[in-house]
Amino acid sequence: MGRLSTSHQPLRGVPAPADSGARVLQPPRMGRWALDVAFVWKAVLTLGLVLLYYCFSIGITFYNKWLTKSFHFPLFMTMLHLAVIFLFSALSRALVQCSSHRARVVLSWADYLRRVAPTALATALDVGLSNWSFLYVTVSLYTMTKSSAVLFILIFSLIFKLEELRAALVLVVLLIAGGLFMFTYKSTQFNVEGFALVLGASFIGGIRWTLTQMLLQKAELGLQNPIDTMFHLQPLMFLGLFPLFAVFEGLHLSTSEKIFRFQDTGLLLRVLGSLFLGGILAFGLGFSEFLLVSRTSSLTLSIAGIFKEVCTLLLAAHLLGDQISLLNWLGFALCLSGISLHVALKALHSRGDGGPKPLKGMGSSPDLELLLRSSQQEEGDNEEEYFVAQGQQ
Repeated sequence: MGRLSTSHQPLRGVPAPADSGARVLQPPRMGRWALDVAFVWKAVLTLGLVLLYYCFSIGITFYNKWLTKSFHFPLFMTMLHLAVIFLFSALSRALVQCSSHRARVVLSWADYLRRVAPTALATALDVGLSNWSFLYVTVSLYTMTKSSAVLFILIFSLIFKLEELRAALVLVVLLIAGGLFMFTYKSTQFNVEGFALVLGASFIGGIRWTLTQMLLQKAELGLQNPIDTMFHLQPLMFLGLFPLFAVFEGLHLSTSEKIFRFQDTGLLLRVLGSLFLGGILAFGLGFSEFLLVSRTSSLTLSIAGIFKEVCTLLLAAHLLGDQISLLNWLGFALCLSGISLHVALKALHSRGDGGPKPLKGMGSSPDLELLLRSSQQEEGDNEEEYFVAQGQQ
Protein backbone atom coordinates (compact mmCIF):
# COMPACT_ATOMS: atom_id res chain seq x y z
CA MET A 1 0.00 0.00 0.00
CA GLY A 2 1.15 3.48 -0.70
CA ARG A 3 2.49 5.49 2.14
CA LEU A 4 0.30 8.36 3.34
CA SER A 5 1.85 11.72 2.78
CA THR A 6 2.57 13.70 5.90
CA SER A 7 2.77 17.01 4.08
CA HIS A 8 0.00 19.42 4.92
CA GLN A 9 -1.53 20.38 1.60
CA PRO A 10 -4.50 22.68 1.87
CA LEU A 11 -7.68 21.35 0.36
CA ARG A 12 -9.11 23.19 -2.55
CA GLY A 13 -11.69 25.71 -1.54
CA VAL A 14 -10.61 25.60 2.13
CA PRO A 15 -8.49 28.54 3.34
CA ALA A 16 -5.22 27.76 5.02
CA PRO A 17 -5.27 28.21 8.81
CA ALA A 18 -3.68 31.36 10.04
CA ASP A 19 -0.45 30.98 11.93
CA SER A 20 0.14 32.44 15.33
CA GLY A 21 1.84 35.50 13.87
CA ALA A 22 -1.02 36.44 11.60
CA ARG A 23 -2.46 39.91 12.02
CA VAL A 24 -6.00 40.46 13.23
CA LEU A 25 -8.33 41.15 10.35
CA GLN A 26 -9.35 44.78 10.09
CA PRO A 27 -12.64 46.09 8.73
CA PRO A 28 -12.51 47.05 5.09
CA ARG A 29 -11.47 50.58 4.39
CA MET A 30 -14.64 51.12 2.42
CA GLY A 31 -16.75 50.37 5.52
CA ARG A 32 -14.81 52.79 7.69
CA TRP A 33 -15.02 55.42 4.97
CA ALA A 34 -18.78 54.97 4.80
CA LEU A 35 -19.04 55.36 8.59
CA ASP A 36 -16.96 58.54 8.47
CA VAL A 37 -19.11 59.96 5.69
CA ALA A 38 -22.29 59.12 7.61
CA PHE A 39 -20.93 60.77 10.76
CA VAL A 40 -19.88 63.91 8.87
CA TRP A 41 -23.24 64.07 7.12
CA LYS A 42 -25.12 63.76 10.42
CA ALA A 43 -22.93 66.46 11.98
CA VAL A 44 -23.46 68.80 9.02
CA LEU A 45 -27.21 68.13 9.06
CA THR A 46 -27.43 68.81 12.80
CA LEU A 47 -25.42 72.01 12.47
CA GLY A 48 -27.60 73.17 9.59
CA LEU A 49 -30.80 72.52 11.51
CA VAL A 50 -29.43 74.30 14.60
CA LEU A 51 -28.48 77.33 12.50
CA LEU A 52 -31.93 77.32 10.89
CA TYR A 53 -33.51 77.23 14.34
CA TYR A 54 -31.24 80.06 15.49
CA CYS A 55 -32.17 82.20 12.49
CA PHE A 56 -35.88 81.90 13.17
CA SER A 57 -35.71 82.04 16.97
CA ILE A 58 -33.27 84.93 17.33
CA GLY A 59 -34.67 86.61 14.25
CA ILE A 60 -38.26 86.70 15.51
CA THR A 61 -37.15 88.16 18.83
CA PHE A 62 -35.27 91.06 17.26
CA TYR A 63 -37.90 91.46 14.56
CA ASN A 64 -40.74 91.83 17.06
CA LYS A 65 -38.68 94.26 19.13
CA TRP A 66 -37.96 96.33 16.02
CA LEU A 67 -41.58 96.25 14.88
CA THR A 68 -43.01 97.36 18.24
CA LYS A 69 -40.88 100.51 18.09
CA SER A 70 -43.04 101.84 15.26
CA PHE A 71 -46.19 99.74 15.66
CA HIS A 72 -47.44 100.06 19.23
CA PHE A 73 -50.12 97.37 19.09
CA PRO A 74 -48.37 94.15 20.17
CA LEU A 75 -51.61 92.28 20.95
CA PHE A 76 -52.99 92.95 17.48
CA MET A 77 -49.63 91.89 16.06
CA THR A 78 -49.83 88.64 18.02
CA MET A 79 -53.36 87.95 16.84
CA LEU A 80 -52.31 88.42 13.23
CA HIS A 81 -49.41 86.05 13.82
CA LEU A 82 -51.85 83.46 15.14
CA ALA A 83 -54.00 83.86 12.03
CA VAL A 84 -50.97 83.35 9.77
CA ILE A 85 -49.87 80.26 11.70
CA PHE A 86 -53.37 78.82 11.43
CA LEU A 87 -53.41 79.51 7.69
CA PHE A 88 -50.08 77.79 7.09
CA SER A 89 -51.01 74.91 9.40
CA ALA A 90 -54.25 74.33 7.49
CA LEU A 91 -52.37 74.47 4.20
CA SER A 92 -49.75 72.02 5.46
CA ARG A 93 -52.44 69.64 6.69
CA ALA A 94 -54.11 69.73 3.28
CA LEU A 95 -50.84 69.02 1.47
CA VAL A 96 -49.97 66.12 3.79
CA GLN A 97 -53.45 64.68 3.43
CA CYS A 98 -53.25 64.83 -0.36
CA SER A 99 -49.83 63.17 -0.42
CA SER A 100 -50.57 60.46 2.16
CA HIS A 101 -54.27 59.98 1.29
CA ARG A 102 -55.06 59.77 5.00
CA ALA A 103 -57.48 62.05 6.78
CA ARG A 104 -56.04 64.34 9.44
CA VAL A 105 -57.38 64.34 12.98
CA VAL A 106 -60.29 66.68 13.78
CA LEU A 107 -61.38 66.88 17.41
CA SER A 108 -65.00 66.94 18.45
CA TRP A 109 -66.36 70.16 19.94
CA ALA A 110 -66.58 68.53 23.37
CA ASP A 111 -62.91 67.49 23.41
CA TYR A 112 -61.89 70.74 21.76
CA LEU A 113 -63.47 73.01 24.35
CA ARG A 114 -62.87 70.81 27.39
CA ARG A 115 -59.31 69.66 26.78
CA VAL A 116 -57.70 72.10 24.34
CA ALA A 117 -59.23 75.39 25.53
CA PRO A 118 -57.28 75.66 28.85
CA THR A 119 -53.95 75.07 27.08
CA ALA A 120 -54.84 77.52 24.31
CA LEU A 121 -55.85 80.24 26.79
CA ALA A 122 -52.64 79.89 28.81
CA THR A 123 -50.55 79.89 25.61
CA ALA A 124 -52.32 82.98 24.29
CA LEU A 125 -51.67 84.91 27.51
CA ASP A 126 -48.04 83.80 27.60
CA VAL A 127 -47.41 84.87 24.01
CA GLY A 128 -49.45 88.06 24.26
CA LEU A 129 -47.80 89.31 27.45
CA SER A 130 -44.38 88.45 26.05
CA ASN A 131 -44.93 90.59 22.96
CA TRP A 132 -46.53 93.32 25.04
CA SER A 133 -43.39 93.58 27.15
CA PHE A 134 -41.34 94.59 24.10
CA LEU A 135 -42.84 98.07 24.43
CA TYR A 136 -40.97 98.54 27.72
CA VAL A 137 -38.00 96.20 28.13
CA THR A 138 -34.78 95.53 26.29
CA VAL A 139 -34.10 92.29 24.44
CA SER A 140 -31.52 91.30 27.05
CA LEU A 141 -33.90 91.76 29.99
CA TYR A 142 -36.64 89.97 28.08
CA THR A 143 -34.37 87.02 27.24
CA MET A 144 -33.13 86.66 30.79
CA THR A 145 -36.57 86.91 32.38
CA LYS A 146 -38.12 84.46 29.93
CA SER A 147 -35.37 82.00 30.82
CA SER A 148 -36.93 81.86 34.28
CA ALA A 149 -39.92 80.04 32.76
CA VAL A 150 -38.10 76.80 33.59
CA LEU A 151 -38.46 77.80 37.25
CA PHE A 152 -42.25 78.01 37.02
CA ILE A 153 -42.44 74.90 34.85
CA LEU A 154 -40.69 72.90 37.56
CA ILE A 155 -42.91 74.35 40.27
CA PHE A 156 -46.13 73.49 38.45
CA SER A 157 -44.75 70.09 37.45
CA LEU A 158 -44.28 69.36 41.15
CA ILE A 159 -47.77 70.63 41.97
CA PHE A 160 -49.39 68.48 39.30
CA LYS A 161 -47.25 65.44 40.24
CA LEU A 162 -45.49 65.43 36.87
CA GLU A 163 -42.09 65.71 38.51
CA GLU A 164 -40.72 64.09 41.64
CA LEU A 165 -39.20 66.36 44.27
CA ARG A 166 -35.44 65.86 44.42
CA ALA A 167 -32.57 67.81 45.92
CA ALA A 168 -31.16 68.44 42.45
CA LEU A 169 -34.39 70.13 41.38
CA VAL A 170 -34.26 72.40 44.41
CA LEU A 171 -30.73 73.38 43.39
CA VAL A 172 -31.94 74.11 39.84
CA VAL A 173 -34.69 76.38 41.20
CA LEU A 174 -32.25 78.25 43.46
CA LEU A 175 -29.72 78.76 40.66
CA ILE A 176 -32.30 80.14 38.24
CA ALA A 177 -33.99 82.35 40.82
CA GLY A 178 -30.64 83.66 42.08
CA GLY A 179 -29.46 84.35 38.56
CA LEU A 180 -32.64 86.27 37.74
CA PHE A 181 -32.23 88.41 40.87
CA MET A 182 -28.59 89.20 40.03
CA PHE A 183 -29.42 90.08 36.42
CA THR A 184 -32.18 92.54 37.35
CA TYR A 185 -30.43 93.98 40.43
CA LYS A 186 -29.46 97.62 39.80
CA SER A 187 -29.96 97.20 36.05
CA THR A 188 -29.62 100.56 34.32
CA GLN A 189 -32.32 99.70 31.74
CA PHE A 190 -34.77 98.09 34.13
CA ASN A 191 -38.47 98.82 33.63
CA VAL A 192 -40.91 97.68 36.30
CA GLU A 193 -43.96 97.48 34.03
CA GLY A 194 -42.17 95.56 31.32
CA PHE A 195 -40.49 93.25 33.82
CA ALA A 196 -43.87 92.49 35.39
CA LEU A 197 -45.28 91.61 31.96
CA VAL A 198 -42.42 89.23 31.13
CA LEU A 199 -42.46 87.67 34.58
CA GLY A 200 -46.22 87.23 34.32
CA ALA A 201 -45.74 85.60 30.93
CA SER A 202 -43.16 83.24 32.43
CA PHE A 203 -45.50 82.38 35.30
CA ILE A 204 -48.38 81.66 32.92
CA GLY A 205 -45.90 79.77 30.76
CA GLY A 206 -45.34 77.36 33.63
CA ILE A 207 -49.08 76.65 33.74
CA ARG A 208 -49.20 76.45 29.97
CA TRP A 209 -46.40 73.91 29.67
CA THR A 210 -47.92 71.75 32.38
CA LEU A 211 -51.31 71.79 30.67
CA THR A 212 -49.65 71.12 27.32
CA GLN A 213 -47.86 68.10 28.69
CA MET A 214 -51.06 66.76 30.21
CA LEU A 215 -52.89 67.38 26.94
CA LEU A 216 -50.36 65.65 24.72
CA GLN A 217 -50.03 62.64 26.99
CA LYS A 218 -53.62 61.81 26.01
CA ALA A 219 -52.78 59.72 22.96
CA GLU A 220 -56.45 59.22 22.15
CA LEU A 221 -56.70 62.85 21.01
CA GLY A 222 -54.25 62.20 18.16
CA LEU A 223 -52.41 65.52 18.47
CA GLN A 224 -48.90 64.06 18.28
CA ASN A 225 -48.19 65.80 14.99
CA PRO A 226 -47.11 69.45 15.46
CA ILE A 227 -49.07 70.71 12.48
CA ASP A 228 -52.28 69.23 13.89
CA THR A 229 -51.55 70.74 17.29
CA MET A 230 -50.93 74.22 15.92
CA PHE A 231 -54.02 73.93 13.74
CA HIS A 232 -56.24 73.21 16.76
CA LEU A 233 -54.64 75.71 19.15
CA GLN A 234 -54.55 78.88 17.07
CA PRO A 235 -58.32 79.62 16.82
CA LEU A 236 -58.84 79.34 20.57
CA MET A 237 -55.67 81.35 21.20
CA PHE A 238 -57.05 84.07 18.93
CA LEU A 239 -60.37 84.14 20.76
CA GLY A 240 -58.67 84.04 24.16
CA LEU A 241 -56.50 87.04 23.33
CA PHE A 242 -59.26 89.10 21.72
CA PRO A 243 -60.82 90.47 24.97
CA LEU A 244 -57.41 91.70 26.15
CA PHE A 245 -56.86 93.32 22.76
CA ALA A 246 -60.31 94.93 22.76
CA VAL A 247 -59.79 96.51 26.18
CA PHE A 248 -56.22 97.80 25.79
CA GLU A 249 -55.77 98.34 22.05
CA GLY A 250 -59.15 98.23 20.32
CA LEU A 251 -60.07 101.93 20.57
CA HIS A 252 -56.56 103.18 19.81
CA LEU A 253 -56.17 100.86 16.83
CA SER A 254 -59.56 101.84 15.41
CA THR A 255 -58.45 105.49 15.34
CA SER A 256 -54.93 104.79 14.12
CA GLU A 257 -53.97 105.97 10.67
CA LYS A 258 -51.76 102.94 10.23
CA ILE A 259 -54.65 100.47 9.95
CA PHE A 260 -58.33 101.44 9.96
CA ARG A 261 -58.09 105.18 9.31
CA PHE A 262 -55.23 104.97 6.86
CA GLN A 263 -54.65 107.75 4.35
CA ASP A 264 -51.65 106.27 2.61
CA THR A 265 -52.29 102.92 0.94
CA GLY A 266 -48.59 102.28 0.62
CA LEU A 267 -48.10 102.72 4.37
CA LEU A 268 -50.98 100.32 5.08
CA LEU A 269 -49.51 97.66 2.79
CA ARG A 270 -46.08 98.03 4.40
CA VAL A 271 -47.55 97.63 7.89
CA LEU A 272 -49.62 94.60 6.92
CA GLY A 273 -46.64 93.12 5.08
CA SER A 274 -44.44 93.56 8.14
CA LEU A 275 -47.03 91.90 10.37
CA PHE A 276 -47.50 89.05 7.89
CA LEU A 277 -43.74 88.50 7.71
CA GLY A 278 -43.67 88.16 11.49
CA GLY A 279 -46.32 85.44 11.24
CA ILE A 280 -44.24 83.60 8.65
CA LEU A 281 -41.23 83.77 10.97
CA ALA A 282 -43.37 82.45 13.80
CA PHE A 283 -44.52 79.46 11.77
CA GLY A 284 -40.99 78.87 10.48
CA LEU A 285 -39.66 78.84 14.04
CA GLY A 286 -42.13 76.18 15.08
CA PHE A 287 -41.40 74.03 12.08
CA SER A 288 -37.60 74.43 12.36
CA GLU A 289 -37.73 73.24 15.97
CA PHE A 290 -39.75 70.22 14.97
CA LEU A 291 -37.22 69.39 12.23
CA LEU A 292 -34.33 69.79 14.67
CA VAL A 293 -35.83 67.44 17.24
CA SER A 294 -37.16 64.90 14.76
CA ARG A 295 -33.75 64.60 13.07
CA THR A 296 -31.69 64.70 16.28
CA SER A 297 -33.17 64.63 19.79
CA SER A 298 -34.89 66.79 22.37
CA LEU A 299 -31.56 67.02 24.23
CA THR A 300 -29.99 68.64 21.17
CA LEU A 301 -32.76 71.22 21.14
CA SER A 302 -32.35 71.93 24.86
CA ILE A 303 -28.59 72.44 24.53
CA ALA A 304 -29.06 74.57 21.42
CA GLY A 305 -31.58 76.66 23.36
CA ILE A 306 -29.00 77.41 26.05
CA PHE A 307 -26.45 78.68 23.55
CA LYS A 308 -29.20 80.59 21.77
CA GLU A 309 -29.78 82.65 24.92
CA VAL A 310 -26.08 83.54 25.00
CA CYS A 311 -26.10 84.54 21.33
CA THR A 312 -29.22 86.66 21.86
CA LEU A 313 -27.64 88.60 24.73
CA LEU A 314 -24.41 89.16 22.83
CA LEU A 315 -26.30 90.41 19.78
CA ALA A 316 -28.50 92.65 21.94
CA ALA A 317 -25.44 94.24 23.51
CA HIS A 318 -23.68 94.66 20.16
CA LEU A 319 -26.55 95.64 17.85
CA LEU A 320 -29.02 97.39 20.15
CA GLY A 321 -26.60 98.77 22.72
CA ASP A 322 -28.18 96.99 25.69
CA GLN A 323 -26.17 97.80 28.80
CA ILE A 324 -25.18 94.66 30.69
CA SER A 325 -22.97 95.00 33.76
CA LEU A 326 -20.59 92.39 35.15
CA LEU A 327 -23.10 91.53 37.89
CA ASN A 328 -25.78 91.04 35.22
CA TRP A 329 -23.50 88.70 33.26
CA LEU A 330 -22.76 86.71 36.43
CA GLY A 331 -26.48 86.41 37.09
CA PHE A 332 -27.05 85.25 33.54
CA ALA A 333 -24.29 82.66 33.91
CA LEU A 334 -25.82 81.46 37.17
CA CYS A 335 -29.22 81.10 35.51
CA LEU A 336 -27.76 79.21 32.56
CA SER A 337 -25.94 76.88 34.94
CA GLY A 338 -29.29 76.03 36.53
CA ILE A 339 -30.85 75.38 33.12
CA SER A 340 -27.82 73.30 32.07
CA LEU A 341 -28.08 71.25 35.25
CA HIS A 342 -31.74 70.61 34.51
CA VAL A 343 -30.89 69.45 30.97
CA ALA A 344 -28.13 67.18 32.28
CA LEU A 345 -30.46 65.67 34.88
CA LYS A 346 -33.06 64.99 32.21
CA ALA A 347 -30.44 63.31 30.01
CA LEU A 348 -29.17 61.11 32.84
CA HIS A 349 -32.71 60.24 33.89
CA SER A 350 -33.52 59.31 30.30
CA ARG A 351 -30.52 56.98 29.97
CA GLY A 352 -31.24 55.36 33.32
CA ASP A 353 -34.75 54.33 32.30
CA GLY A 354 -35.16 50.86 30.89
CA GLY A 355 -37.72 51.78 28.28
CA PRO A 356 -40.16 54.36 27.10
CA LYS A 357 -42.21 55.94 29.85
CA PRO A 358 -44.80 58.64 30.03
CA LEU A 359 -43.33 62.10 29.99
CA LYS A 360 -42.30 63.21 33.44
CA GLY A 361 -40.66 66.56 33.05
CA MET A 362 -40.72 69.49 30.73
CA GLY A 363 -38.04 70.55 28.34
CA SER A 364 -35.61 73.29 29.21
CA SER A 365 -36.30 75.71 26.39
CA PRO A 366 -38.52 78.35 27.97
CA ASP A 367 -39.66 80.05 24.78
CA LEU A 368 -41.21 76.93 23.27
CA GLU A 369 -44.83 76.77 22.34
CA LEU A 370 -45.76 73.12 22.12
CA LEU A 371 -44.44 69.98 23.77
CA LEU A 372 -44.92 67.14 21.29
CA ARG A 373 -44.48 63.44 21.05
CA SER A 374 -43.66 62.11 17.59
CA SER A 375 -45.34 58.91 16.55
CA GLN A 376 -42.57 58.36 13.99
CA GLN A 377 -39.70 58.27 16.52
CA GLU A 378 -37.89 54.95 16.97
CA GLU A 379 -39.18 52.71 19.74
CA GLY A 380 -35.78 52.62 21.39
CA ASP A 381 -35.84 56.29 22.33
CA ASN A 382 -36.45 56.78 26.02
CA GLU A 383 -37.60 60.39 25.84
CA GLU A 384 -39.55 61.35 22.76
CA GLU A 385 -40.08 64.99 23.63
CA TYR A 386 -40.83 67.23 20.72
CA PHE A 387 -41.28 70.94 20.87
CA VAL A 388 -42.68 73.53 18.54
CA ALA A 389 -41.47 76.92 19.67
CA GLN A 390 -43.77 79.84 19.94
CA GLY A 391 -42.60 82.46 17.51
CA GLN A 392 -44.44 85.48 18.81
CA GLN A 393 -42.03 86.34 21.60
